[in-house]
Parts: sequence; C-alpha cells; structure tokens
Amino acid sequence: MQRDVTAHLSLTVRSAATLVLEVAVALAHDPEEALAVTLDGAPLTVRELAGPHGTRLHVVDADAGTLVVDYRATVHGTQATVPGGTEADRLWFLRPSRYCESDALGPTARAQFAGLRGVDLLAAVSSWVGTQLAYVPGSSQVTDGAVRTLLARQGVCRDYAHLVVALLRALDVPARVVAVYAPGLAPMDFHAVAEAWVDGAWRVLDATTLAPRPSLVRVATGRDASDTAFLTVHRGVAVLDTVRVGAVADVLPDDDVRTLVTLG
Repeated sequence: MQRDVTAHLSLTVRSAATLVLEVAVALAHDPEEALAVTLDGAPLTVRELAGPHGTRLHVVDADAGTLVVDYRATVHGTQATVPGGTEADRLWFLRPSRYCESDALGPTARAQFAGLRGVDLLAAVSSWVGTQLAYVPGSSQVTDGAVRTLLARQGVCRDYAHLVVALLRALDVPARVVAVYAPGLAPMDFHAVAEAWVDGAWRVLDATTLAPRPSLVRVATGRDASDTAFLTVHRGVAVLDTVRVGAVADVLPDDDVRTLVTLG
C-alpha cells in the first residue's frame, strides 16, 4: 500500500512566538518527505526534536508576519515499528490524564463492559462510544475531556478517542491517543484514534469509523490531545488562518471493528 499525505498551515503571527509542529509522519514509517516553513515568503530554520513514543517535534521561532507550513510525505508498505511497548510505557498509559479521566469513569466502564476481555472488549468499547456520541463538527471545546464528552453525547474525533481511552484505562487496559493521517476520511482533516495494548501489541480503535484503520499513518502518540496537537504556540501570539490536509492511498482496505489492527 502506498499512502501520500500533505499538510498546509497558514498563520498570522501577531507577536514573536515559538511554534511546535506535530505534522510529520512518525519515522517508524520511513517516509519520503519534505517540510518547508516560511515567514513572509522567507524560509525559517526548523529544529527537529525527538518526542516521546516516536513523535517528532518541529520547532520554529518566528517574528510577527505570515507564517506558512507545507509538508508532504509518501509512505510505502504497512510495516512499521510500533513505539512504546515496554512495561513502563504500558504502566504510563494506565494513568488518568488531562483529557482522559479514567478514574472518574470507572463505574461507567465496569457497568457497561463487565466480563469482556481482548478483542471482545475493544469491539464493545468502540461500538458503544460510536453509538453513544454524535459526530458534530465544532460541538466541543479544546478544554473538553472524556467526562464532558460523555455528558454532551457529541464531539469530534479527538473526543471519541479520549472517551475510548478513558474507558479502557478504567478497565486496566493500557490505552493512548494517536494523531494520524487518514486516507478515506471525509471531510479530510487531521484525525485522532485510540490504541490499546491487547494480546502483546498496540491495537488501533476508531469509534468514528470514518476511515479504514489499516490505511492510517501515525503522526504523534501520547496520553491525550495535549501530547498530539498538530500546532502549539508558546511565548507569543499566533492565529491559525488556514488548514488543509490531504491523505490518499492506492488501495482503501476493508475494515471490521472485530478485527485486531496494528497501526503500521
């Protein structure tokens, strides 16, 4: 399978700022890629840092002006090293986090999914979240976590992923959020899914069912959206004006919620 992905961001930097980008495909995919960042048409220096669990951070210092980010990558095949398989990693992804309040959702998780294990549990959690929530663009705030999402019964992909992760952690299943490029997604955008440690591997869940899981391309991996945001602004002010994302595959595979899929 060949997957081609692109991202275009345009921002107005109102005061000198440090920007952190998480738009590059994880190196485990061994991509052919190019990243360009300009300010008022002039190229800026980009520093690449290794983030946790295979995430790549691209850091830019920018003065006031119009900043443009263009990224493209081609990924061949579906074999990739999946980051974060140590016991310490698995313990880390059992803890409650900013947007995945698994401690608060323990009673709900145990009531809904008592006695389920392995693929049966993953299928049940994914299907339950998918039926409990309505996918409504713009319905959630950036500060909403899994509890607020469940109460509101609506959200977007990051909200679905947060709720899945929180429920699984509440049942002592290590789980995390992954930002991905998603061929087949409509409307096209950055996408967020969940991963859970089952049968000795990280298995991907997408309760939105908006794109086939075998086609996904990993970008960033973390506890929740606070670790996987495509753009973070520090030490200044920048306004995001335009986001355009593209992701296509030469083949869009079938998907079945009861099939264990490893993101690669």
